[in-house]
Amino acid sequence: MAPVPLSSKNTLVCLLCSLAALLTLTSRAQAQEAEAGGWEICNQTSYIIEAATARYEDQGSIVDGWVRLRPGTCEVALPAPLTPGVHYLFGRSSPAHRGGQKLWTGETEFCVDPTGSFSIESLPDCRMMGLEARQFQAVLIEDVQNWRTNFTETETWTLEQASAAGVQRLLDNASVYSGRIDGFLGRRTRAAIGDFLAQKNLNESTSDADLLDILEQTAIQRSRNIGLTFCNRTDKRIWSAMARRRGEDWESRGWWLLEAGGCARVIDEPLLQAELYAYAEMEQGTGKVSVLKRGQTTFCVSRAKFAITGRESCEAASYRSGLFVPTPPPENRRLVFEFFERDFETPDNAG
Repeated sequence: MAPVPLSSKNTLVCLLCSLAALLTLTSRAQAQEAEAGGWEICNQTSYIIEAATARYEDQGSIVDGWVRLRPGTCEVALPAPLTPGVHYLFGRSSPAHRGGQKLWTGETEFCVDPTGSFSIESLPDCRMMGLEARQFQAVLIEDVQNWRTNFTETETWTLEQASAAGVQRLLDNASVYSGRIDGFLGRRTRAAIGDFLAQKNLNESTSDADLLDILEQTAIQRSRNIGLTFCNRTDKRIWSAMARRRGEDWESRGWWLLEAGGCARVIDEPLLQAELYAYAEMEQGTGKVSVLKRGQTTFCVSRAKFAITGRESCEAASYRSGLFVPTPPPENRRLVFEFFERDFETPDNAG
């Protein structure tokens, strides 16, 4: 039987950016023969994915991460013999990719260490150990020896096509290639690969895996030198949004979730303009939020993730108004904007 894929959904937790509605999430899996046996997870997307798994065992939970999956590859996340029943899976895209982090999520919360490899057992409070909560997708495993779950996106790639599409996407993210991401290594894509190898003084025998890894690091380095990044310098969670002029009109976008001490890149292109605005709401743990002080410029925001064109008559359009603060001007095409606790209204004054 062919495996049924775990599709993806783009959410704003970092959250970071919004190509909302491009990726959808459904999850099911079916058994497939695997030489090594165990729970095999495969990447049928054009993104490099880091995956974490969770399961309940002996009246507790075990969460492990991260399993790195290049496009078009599979890895055994849990060796055989498997315990039939519900397991859980979470995926995040590499920071190399433009357009904000993509998340493959579900509805069950477990703790993860976003900074590196981890194995966690039965931890009741993520923040107590400096970890972060993530929403995992349930996967029903029904075979003791072999089970396969696929990460997918809206395009239906084979593993071979996903590998090719992954190269194309990373070439684009590294500003080497600007053609279609179609999963076929045509003449234009091969020329871009050749140009990139020449730039890096690499020979044509470079393996596909090495090419993807080098492209990823090049794209990550490029992303550090451009764009707008929000950083949370408080010990609470913050929901953030930005606004800027787009063409002849204005746009506002949100939400990016900033965990305590965390950052999110909210614009991943060179900043060529000075008019940028920020908005944030800080959770107080009592059902209330504190908003930024000194907000003077009104833009529209929504309770759910949003991308809104225009800034007039927010309530009439079923949005609400938020008072945004201007950011400092970008320098060298980039800006890091930090939120400190002193920047927010006190809980008694919060809306």
